[in-house]
Formats: sequence, C-alpha cells, structure tokens
Amino acid sequence: MYSPQIRKLIDLFSKFPTVGPRTAARFVFYLLGVPKEGIRELTSAVSNLREKVKLCNFCFKSFEGEGELCEICRDPRRDKSLICVVEKEIDMIPIEKTKKYQGLYFILGGTISTLKKEDIKKIKAEELLERTKKPEVKEVILALNPTTEGEATLLYLERLLKPLNKKITRLGRGLPLGAELEYADEETLGSALEGRK
Repeated sequence: MYSPQIRKLIDLFSKFPTVGPRTAARFVFYLLGVPKEGIRELTSAVSNLREKVKLCNFCFKSFEGEGELCEICRDPRRDKSLICVVEKEIDMIPIEKTKKYQGLYFILGGTISTLKKEDIKKIKAEELLERTKKPEVKEVILALNPTTEGEATLLYLERLLKPLNKKITRLGRGLPLGAELEYADEETLGSALEGRK
C-alpha cells in the first residue's frame, strides 16, 4: 500500500514510545509537506542530539556542556546524602518543579516485570548499588511509577539495597495506582514526596 521509503519511516516512528502505526503514518505524511529546509533542520537536530548531548556519569541524566556531571550533580547546594531513583529522565521534571527535593537523582532506565536475569540487566541496578555504597549517601528514595512493573522493581531494589543499612524510602501514596509521574500535578507529587516512608 505504501511505498518502501514511507513504510520504512512508519516502521521507524512506530518504535517511539506510545507511537503506533497510525500516528507514525501521520508523522510521515506531515514530513512530506515540510519544505526541504525544514527537513534539513530536523535531520541536523537529530544528528546533533547524539553528538552534543551526553549522559551524566553519576545519575545518567542527559546534558550538554563540559565535564562528566550534569548541572544537578555538579551543584554544590544539592544534598549529596539523598538519592532519588526514578525510572526515566522525564520523571525528574515534576519532582524538580515541586521545589521540595534538593538531593541528587539516579535514572534507573526502566522497570522490571520479572526477576529473570535478562530482565534485571535492562535496568541500572548494579550502578545504583555502587552509588549507594558511597559513605555520604544516607537515604535512597525509590520514586518509581506506581504500576505493576514499578512495584516489582521497588521490591527488587529494596532487597538489593537492604544489606547496605541505608535508609530506603518510597514516595507516599498520594499518587493513584497506574498513574505516571510525568502527568502528576505538582501538589499531589509534592505531598507524595513529603509523605514518603
């Protein structure tokens, strides 16, 4: 039905999170109407993304600039004794907007649904364990989405970190089950952060 080039782009766009074949097709047909300069600008921006943006060596947040640490991890005003673990980078934004958390972050890179080795390897559990071993770290806040996979990941991380004898807390239950941090309002998220246990 579609030409091979259109089909290829639809397949590529369909790999994006929450983008199905219909939405991917809309992207492709939109791009067909964009002037060549707009396409060059888009391809240049995508190319620069991989060349100019790097991951922080501590928290795995993406950033541009000098050094190996992002602006949050470099900030001397941040509380180095607190690490807030989130599933993905976008989950940091609503927490930062509350202005109630001044510690560091750790981006886990996903969640697990089973305790199989190949599933566990998908997340940065070993890296989190290493960060938590640092003597200045006193508390780890597990701020994962309250989904089935998030709960399974929380249980796994609690068991992994327990032998370190650090304080391990979860966000308070101000968030509805099945919700995502990305869509939580600041008030709900702020009270969940303060009511962590």
